[in-house]
Amino acid sequence: MSDPDAVAKAFTDHYYNTFDTNRAGLQSLYQEQSMLTFEGQKYMGPAQVMQKLTSLPFQACQHRVSSLDAQPSMSGGILVFVTGQLLPEGETNPLKFSQTFHLVPVGGSFVVSNGELN
Repeated sequence: MSDPDAVAKAFTDHYYNTFDTNRAGLQSLYQEQSMLTFEGQKYMGPAQVMQKLTSLPFQACQHRVSSLDAQPSMSGGILVFVTGQLLPEGETNPLKFSQTFHLVPVGGSFVVSNGELN
């Protein structure tokens, strides 16, 4: 099995860089059965997840990861928990965020099976 910490670090670096610069590019990380819970609302599949992520009230932003924890799951996946700050473009006060990903192996890489964002 891949090192969960290394996979989590590489995945979150890619995820947040893509989120910050080309949010639509995140679509390939979600499958039809992927689910995102965003502040209590559930979104299923890449179309719904991307509709939510691209409709946020800011287009450009910068994520600053404060902590990153990872552990292997029984499914061969990796559970990832991230905390940090999100700074929308033009703002001076960052927002705190926490995000959980359940990553599952598909075709030699990992995709998001489930995620929560607060």
